[in-house]
Amino acid sequence: MSDDHTTQGFGIYGSRLASLNPTPTLDKLANEGVIFDNCFVHNAICTPSRAAIISGQQSQTNGVLDLEGHLAPEKHHLPIEMKTLGYQTALVGKWHLHHEPEHFDFYQVLPGQGKYFNPTFRVRGDKPWPNNTVKTEGHSSDNIMDITLNWLKTKRDPNKPFFLMHHFKAPHDDFENAPRYDSYLEDTFIPEPESLYDNKNNGSIATRGANDSLTRIIGSSVSHRNLIRNQANNLYMDSTVYKNYRNQKDIKPSEMVKWTHDAEEDKHTSQVYQEYLKRYLRCVKGVDDNVKRLIDYLKAENLLENTIIVYTGDQGFMLGEHDYIDKRWMYEESLRMPFFVRYPEGLKSGIRTEAIINNTDFAPTMIELAGGKTPDYMQGKSFKTILETGKEPEDWQKATYYRYWMHMAHRHQNPAHFGIRTKDHKLIFFYGKYYVDTTNPDAEWNKKSWGNDFTNDTPVAWEFYDLKKDPKEMNNSYNNPEYKEIIADMKTQLIKMREDLNETDANYPHIQKVIDAHWND
Repeated sequence: MSDDHTTQGFGIYGSRLASLNPTPTLDKLANEGVIFDNCFVHNAICTPSRAAIISGQQSQTNGVLDLEGHLAPEKHHLPIEMKTLGYQTALVGKWHLHHEPEHFDFYQVLPGQGKYFNPTFRVRGDKPWPNNTVKTEGHSSDNIMDITLNWLKTKRDPNKPFFLMHHFKAPHDDFENAPRYDSYLEDTFIPEPESLYDNKNNGSIATRGANDSLTRIIGSSVSHRNLIRNQANNLYMDSTVYKNYRNQKDIKPSEMVKWTHDAEEDKHTSQVYQEYLKRYLRCVKGVDDNVKRLIDYLKAENLLENTIIVYTGDQGFMLGEHDYIDKRWMYEESLRMPFFVRYPEGLKSGIRTEAIINNTDFAPTMIELAGGKTPDYMQGKSFKTILETGKEPEDWQKATYYRYWMHMAHRHQNPAHFGIRTKDHKLIFFYGKYYVDTTNPDAEWNKKSWGNDFTNDTPVAWEFYDLKKDPKEMNNSYNNPEYKEIIADMKTQLIKMREDLNETDANYPHIQKVIDAHWND
């Protein structure tokens, strides 16, 4: 797994960046196995996504709603189940789930997000977690692969099957590539999304404000549009200085003048975008090259054909679409996860499927591929038969649920929302409120990573997209009478899905009040 490696950053997913051939190793791996075109995250932010993958459960069931969430060790279900099946287990790289990954036989993990260069790793040792550390020198993508290869060479028990979770830090922002990639794509023009400059009818009053009055603070941007968090103020082309865009100044309400752009601003935005994407793709190149090192080792040791290789990210990522960067949104580039599986002994090659899966389904599937059965406590469903046949069972899920909790948080300023995504349509409800932790009345609900100067509620609104006619989500068609029946049916599905998944707002009555008041808007 890599971090923020979005589907646009591959060849196999056919985005505007595919012609750059950013992932030759990963594309080859995918084409020798099964590719999923409709894999989605349940919450596009690191910690909740990783908790869902490890637990096989949605956020309210596993208890991890946001970046501050802690997944209790007894809910590290995937490694526990794999060990029960007789597998030797290992975890290398990014963990980001706070508690010690104690149920792995071996781990060497980054503290939090970790550093791109000369990273420190947490390891098992004589001191209590997290005080046992080792420091490395070099770039994290290389170092993480070094650790993985060393484990395979020196610590793997050849008499037991193994389950290894290898997690790159890259290409998480702020992007820092290994120096050998500094000239990669240097003279190449990176294709730009049209919506970087003209967002047309994407969004709603919830994401744009009345008369676009909130566009200066909602959704971190490439351009100068977002006054709080953008790349344009922090990328100086003439001096090649790349400042951390997290260091934006606080703004005053008087500065929130409606966003306008002209030819000069668009020229600067293009320069910023070109440098931003090159830094991102240089990190992707480091991931792809290091995966080749792993493949070469498995091949040399005659392990490649008998090893199931699963590749994914922890969510998608906005690369300038709608003038957004980062993730969090239910829009396609953030919602969609790369996902493919190679296993020559058990799966046919060259299969693509449009079956809908989400990250809670990963653990049940891997457990069943290892010979086990999906535990009753997991909410995800195994798609093992889809991998084996390329065909969806008649009763397979027709939709997936999404929920982003961190309202206007982390200075990215994304409004809280939930919704449903089918193969053809998407319905999103922006409810515009923080959640309050009712399980711990004494907790500081506005948590550390949520702090900003705009803690007020935001407007409530629905958005609906016809993904067949409008795959880039440029036209919110919620008020189009043509879709009245489809929207009503999706709302019915959404109610049932929230109940079935334990994702209602029974514990958050202030949010439920908003839902009830605006459900039929």
